Amino acid sequence: MKKRKTLFTVLLSLALLCVLVYAIVCAYMYAEQRSMMYQSRHTHSRAAPSNFELQRGDVTLRGWQSKPSEPYTHDTPERPEAATDALIYVGGNAEEISPNLEWFHALLPKQYVYMLAYRSFGGSEGEPTEDNLVNDAIALFDEVKRRHPQGKITLVGRSLGTGVASGVAAARAPDRLVLVTPFDTMEKVVIDHYGWLPVSLLLKDHYNSAARLQRYDGPILVMRAGRDGLVRPPRTDGLLEALKGRKQAVQVKEFPQSHHSNISAQPGYGQALKDFVSGDDVK
Repeated sequence: MKKRKTLFTVLLSLALLCVLVYAIVCAYMYAEQRSMMYQSRHTHSRAAPSNFELQRGDVTLRGWQSKPSEPYTHDTPERPEAATDALIYVGGNAEEISPNLEWFHALLPKQYVYMLAYRSFGGSEGEPTEDNLVNDAIALFDEVKRRHPQGKITLVGRSLGTGVASGVAAARAPDRLVLVTPFDTMEKVVIDHYGWLPVSLLLKDHYNSAARLQRYDGPILVMRAGRDGLVRPPRTDGLLEALKGRKQAVQVKEFPQSHHSNISAQPGYGQALKDFVSGDDVK
């Protein structure tokens, strides 16, 4: 009998220890999740000097802007800024976005391009949260619209930026929306990687693109990576399923051999984006 009690005590102690360790892991993930979701530490030293700022209360957000390099040949040698099209790029969770400026400028030389570093990224101040990032991007959209009231505005989001861009699209309806490696909800993305945790109880920032995009009726291009190990295929499938039945069908460009981080280097990526922005069907 004594041996049985001793064994029971040992098993109970082990069970309680497991529960304690699990609780500690949950507490750690809850406390540190934003440092994992918003990985800004590598973007400060690599960021190119900014040439564009947006003031949000007492927070200064810094970014980059490029102007068209090709003159228009209508009635005047150059198209007025107010009537010129513009593109806004919203990047990923660890991305230093400034190198994209030259790439977009070369791809779309007749457009203005705008990019803004997330809070705590690059030279931007403040703390990143879902509400902050979405509202900052909406403010950027409003500023770009103010500058180009007669132009068409394309919004491009990549990875985490697709969740931000979906929030902007629901609130402001850009003329075109490009989603690169998008997901349906952040909760499901996290469950794919940490399904052993009570994600729904711990997650602070949900980025429910599937729900938000129900309020956007404009053209959408989805660019997906066939070997994406971060935003796994079911997450993009879930978003596309949620968008079925729209008046405008979602255009999808598949890159079967691409991983999450190298999709923009794949043959046909730039042409697909350029065709979509120009109003052509993507092949």
